[in-house]
Amino acid sequence: MMGILDGKTILVAGVFNESSIAFTTAAIAQEQGANVILTGFGRRRRLTEAVAKRLPVTAPVVEFDATEQDDVEALHDQLTPLCDRLDGVVHCISASYPTVVGEHFPTATWDDVSHSFRVSAYSFQSLVHGCDAFLAPGASVVGCTLDASVAWPVYGWAGVAKAAYESVNQYLALHLAPRNIRCNLVAAGPIDSYTMKAIDGIDTINGMWESRAPLTWDRSDSEPVAKTLIALLSDWLPATTGEVIHADGGFHAVAY
Repeated sequence: MMGILDGKTILVAGVFNESSIAFTTAAIAQEQGANVILTGFGRRRRLTEAVAKRLPVTAPVVEFDATEQDDVEALHDQLTPLCDRLDGVVHCISASYPTVVGEHFPTATWDDVSHSFRVSAYSFQSLVHGCDAFLAPGASVVGCTLDASVAWPVYGWAGVAKAAYESVNQYLALHLAPRNIRCNLVAAGPIDSYTMKAIDGIDTINGMWESRAPLTWDRSDSEPVAKTLIALLSDWLPATTGEVIHADGGFHAVAY
């Protein structure tokens, strides 16, 4: 039986451990027939290479540091021996310093805030730019966000960066559309990932999704979010671009 990504080559950025949305997305992509390539960077690349061996099929890892322009320019040469095209790109890259989240929002400095924008928003464009020559007509670019239409008390400037990320998604959708390349985001509920656990005060929202989401929510299970990303990578949503699709158990839709 063929999978919905059969024969496609997908680049997944942001895999650090098995609890991440990116890892689950990479695993399901392989199960659905895709050839998967991962990115890692610096000393953390060893973590990515280790976790790559826990996928159904060990995936190659290329270097990509979202804060290094040299890595953007070098991505083409790293991909050349691995594939002749990319049918999908998954962006799960996000980071903010503790000094810019939660109660630190009013006092955060630009130097610290700019890091959030570069890693959590601009890197979406830079990853796509690095992959551009490989993106095939009909390809799909996807990323993962936390709904930035409202202010989250614990998120601070990380939330503002996510709002910028969602705007970058719209502009990428505009500029990639003439090549029939789609660009969308999935707004996820909280998952117990490395990035989420690193947010100071994140424990204050424990139980919020679980009690309010109409479909219920399990923060230990990244599969519902990953499957939504997989659907967007497939050919089944050919007219959807510039969109933010919620995979949060319906939390965003209720007011109680």
